[in-house]
Amino acid sequence: MEEYAPLASLSLTHVHYNPADRLSYLCAWLALVPQALCVIYVTLIWSNREVEIMLMFAGQMACEALNWVMKRYIREERPPEMHGQGYGMPSSHAQFVTFFSLSLTLFLLFRHVPHPTETRTPFTLFQRFMISILAIGCAAAVATSRIYLNYHTPKQVLVGCAAGAIFAFAWFGFTTYLRRSGWVEWGLETFLARLFRVRDLVIQEDLVDSGWARWEERRLRMQSFSVQSGDGRKNK
Repeated sequence: MEEYAPLASLSLTHVHYNPADRLSYLCAWLALVPQALCVIYVTLIWSNREVEIMLMFAGQMACEALNWVMKRYIREERPPEMHGQGYGMPSSHAQFVTFFSLSLTLFLLFRHVPHPTETRTPFTLFQRFMISILAIGCAAAVATSRIYLNYHTPKQVLVGCAAGAIFAFAWFGFTTYLRRSGWVEWGLETFLARLFRVRDLVIQEDLVDSGWARWEERRLRMQSFSVQSGDGRKNK
């Protein structure tokens, strides 16, 4: 019988949890939030080509790179109950979701100034504030789940949250500088940006409203054409 090398587990999506504990099962799903957010990032970038989303994703990846460096510099082990591999300080999950939730909050409260259109009334400042609170609450749930599943100690999670928060504020300041100094506008005029149709509309427009006005206009025009065609047949 032919022998094979022992199989390895892809730790990116492999999560240990207690099958007899429903909360542990929920925490296992929460552990997949960073992967889901990456899919959302890529989907939005591909479908909307918004430079603001690209900048936020670039910051997210830079934050992950910082976490990789910090773990290998600090070299603190995970809790003894954890059987996984890799260092635990700081928690990459906590750092990831903290950066995301605070970056989203800073964007919604300080950079996003949506204008009303004929087809949609944008969220008010209070509504955007409530969305920010929801995002931060979800991030807290993900970070807490890492402690519950014994993947990290409370200190490792807190340091991860602190690193993600500091980097979020720093990245927001950096992107604000890029906008005010004209670098973003310059980048949008480059050949590659024009080739891939990169735009900067989400600052003043809702992603939900993207293309909706054009669709409504087309739909009404088609309905009007259908009615006129029907009246023409009746007159004959």
